[in-house]
Amino acid sequence: MEKINERLLNWASILDQSTREQAERTAAMPFIHPHVALMPDAHLGRGATVGSVIPTLRAIMPAAVGVDIGCGMAAVRTQFDVAELLRHGAKRSPRAGGGRLPPGSLAPLREAIERAIPLGAGHHNRKVVATSVPRVEELTTLAEEAGFDPSRDKKGWEAQLGTLGGGNHFIEVSVDEADRVWLFLHSGSRGVGNKIAQRHTAVAREACAGVDLPDQDLAYLTEDTDEFWTYIRELRWAQHYALLNREEMMDRVVRQTAEFVGTEVVEEERISCHHNYTVPETHAGEDVWVSRKGAIDATAGRAGLVPGSMGTASYVVTGKGEADSLRSSPHGAGRAYSRTKARATFTHEQLREAMAGIEFRDTDAFIDEIPAAYKDVDVVMADAADLVEVRHTLRQIVNVKGA
Repeated sequence: MEKINERLLNWASILDQSTREQAERTAAMPFIHPHVALMPDAHLGRGATVGSVIPTLRAIMPAAVGVDIGCGMAAVRTQFDVAELLRHGAKRSPRAGGGRLPPGSLAPLREAIERAIPLGAGHHNRKVVATSVPRVEELTTLAEEAGFDPSRDKKGWEAQLGTLGGGNHFIEVSVDEADRVWLFLHSGSRGVGNKIAQRHTAVAREACAGVDLPDQDLAYLTEDTDEFWTYIRELRWAQHYALLNREEMMDRVVRQTAEFVGTEVVEEERISCHHNYTVPETHAGEDVWVSRKGAIDATAGRAGLVPGSMGTASYVVTGKGEADSLRSSPHGAGRAYSRTKARATFTHEQLREAMAGIEFRDTDAFIDEIPAAYKDVDVVMADAADLVEVRHTLRQIVNVKGA
């Protein structure tokens, strides 16, 4: 851990100057208590650094949560081992056009998952799916209790429940060190969470008109205003939407896997965690609002998930409760190249090489997600050794992404 100053502690051994300066601006805000904690995967974000933990007294900066409210991970450990999965993949099945699948191919499983879950930014289910009806009803009730209508932000939010999105969101089938099969996914609150975040960021900017801010995206709302509590109610709704979105998708992945193998999935463990969210906690003797923007709760004994980039390892972890890190840990590898720079730097052939041995949709749409565009996740986890204990290291065998 590096103490940059009294208000900024850093666990990232790989940290560029722009990210450091951005974090220093956030840490200088007058309501930070006791300090901002930079995680090992820290990188430049909008307003506030991705991979930072930001505790605030009686105020919140919407940009400290991010636009994908409630984004996070879910994982299920199944009873299957990899050999059983591959045996079913080896059963020759006709491809469209009369071709045959090579022995051991997991393409049918990937394609089954892609049929069950809409992929890509803006994509919806064609209608509210029967399995998601109880979750939509729950969210409708919660929105009424919160006093707002999500449809004003995103028409069709109901049909987006159970959809993946694009960018770095993914679904994976992975295998741990004992060759046990895990189902793993990453997504958030979709279009409705994004719109809620943008609307409240604009409200915060208006509230801070005339305030000398180091960055307009660090505009804030304070507890003594109605705007603050409106944000909190809608933020909590969006966080729950993200949780239920992951649950809905995971249920579909479990179903498709069961159909592929021909045996019901026994969920030996299910883990879910947010990494873009705000909760009230107590740190250094004060009740504060803790915004984790690209960080997970690493309270002692708490299970968590830290994904790498596509083509690299992911980790199932247990928190160590490190006080200086505000009981937090990294949420992933963290970008080393912007999407634009990655597209200009890497090639489709390099992507194929990086994904060797992994079943994925082979398209140049994913060049900006190539593992080389991210920090080395092994370095990130080494930096996090005091924050979490690694329970399982997962390697991918199937990758599903939206363009």
